[in-house]
Amino acid sequence: MKNQKQLSILLIIFLLVFSTGCKENVESKNVESNSSEVQELVDPLPSWNESQSKSAIISYVEDVTNTTSTNFIPITDRIATFDNDGNLLAEQPAYFQLFFAIDRVKVLAANHPEWKDKQPYKAVLENDMKTLMQSGMKGICEIVMASHAGITTDDFDSIVKDWVKNTKHPTKNVGYDELVYQPMLELLQYLRANDFKTYIVSAGGVDFMRAFVTEVYGIPKEQIIGSRIKTEYDYNDGNPVIRRLPELDFIDDKEGKPLNIQKIIGKKPVFASGNSDGDLQMMQWADSNAYKSFQLYVHHTDGEREWAYDRDSHIGRFDKGLDEAMEKSWTVIDMKNDWKVIFPFELE
Repeated sequence: MKNQKQLSILLIIFLLVFSTGCKENVESKNVESNSSEVQELVDPLPSWNESQSKSAIISYVEDVTNTTSTNFIPITDRIATFDNDGNLLAEQPAYFQLFFAIDRVKVLAANHPEWKDKQPYKAVLENDMKTLMQSGMKGICEIVMASHAGITTDDFDSIVKDWVKNTKHPTKNVGYDELVYQPMLELLQYLRANDFKTYIVSAGGVDFMRAFVTEVYGIPKEQIIGSRIKTEYDYNDGNPVIRRLPELDFIDDKEGKPLNIQKIIGKKPVFASGNSDGDLQMMQWADSNAYKSFQLYVHHTDGEREWAYDRDSHIGRFDKGLDEAMEKSWTVIDMKNDWKVIFPFELE
């Protein structure tokens, strides 16, 4: 547990039927009517308890997609942005990308014998999280760059996919791709069924997420926005590649989120969802939309099925965001009470 907490601390540094005839026509109309009624009764969010947060989401979607409503939003403006870590999938005891970086350094160590005596690599190889923590931002950045750069984007994509396929979470003992939130997957699908365009806007590495979550969420790569390192184009003797460089380019967190949304999407979201103070500026940006908007926070309150944390957490700190959500009456999900299940494997 101590090492897990230390991992969490480290991470702050680093950075979704008819027939004919009169009688038959009457029967057919009855079938149509009954079918319509059944469709209306289908629960779009079956893994959610009947709670205020669920009612608020459905009420909002029904309102802004109703052409007779004064709050109707044209399809082209139905932009929904979602944070990733802690909002669509778990983030404890450390962000999944940090686990990847540490595992990657251990793999690369075979080609770097000098690392066994050089910090911060020595600490990683010896699982000495205390020393790694003491290396500070400089040490963590060195680990990240060593594990994420110096290769092509295609190679990085393959490496991440292979890691996700063959590695299990250290405490849940399931694949990292199994630790997505079933209720949020349903929400993504529900929004898309109502012509919302869903985006990921996360502090996580954009190429890491594109390799990892694209298929899980049903969100194409071009709709995934995140932090990025610098890259360069290499013609490579007629076989062009893009190489990843050991230097940060942009951190997609806090105020970086609305900046990236404006730069890449070009529209304010009408629906924004997150779980921490790092998402607050994205929430505020959506809240300033001229259209009726919806702000949704995931509050981690279930220490038995998942983890319980908020104001004092080293990962996913939810303090200022929680205060503003209460002040502005944004919707806050109580994970323990609002969700019937948390992970998809609970349905098996």
